[in-house]
Amino acid sequence: MSELSAAATLQALPYALPECGNARVVLFAMRRMGAHGLADARAAHALFTAFGEAFRRPLTLIRALMADMAANAAAPIAIAPCCCARMTPSEQVLLSVLARVETRVESARLLMQDLLGQRHVDGVLASAAAVAMAFADEGRPVSL
Repeated sequence: MSELSAAATLQALPYALPECGNARVVLFAMRRMGAHGLADARAAHALFTAFGEAFRRPLTLIRALMADMAANAAAPIAIAPCCCARMTPSEQVLLSVLARVETRVESARLLMQDLLGQRHVDGVLASAAAVAMAFADEGRPVSL
């Protein structure tokens, strides 16, 4: 029975957490906001801890990205609980978009289209680019 549950876990959560600490901060904030709302205090605290006094810009932009994705997604976007040491395919795609949106825009656009299930993703992609830039501007680029 434990092998079956391990196989089911690997099917639902096929990706390991990213090694990049900045990607882990984004992932934690997105999981908290996705599960507990955009005003989640623990997500805000995680960004405050990571960025210090400069936490407001990344926090506001992650909130905007989460709201944009929720408004534009054609189907639910799967997120894992915060304590989970693995990632869903949707989380992996979103981190991939953030890691490449500034350098490989067309690739990021295709990934975002697949994630949201629609063709018109320019607004959400702009939100993702703003998040990636906010992290990079503070010396914390998101990479996979």
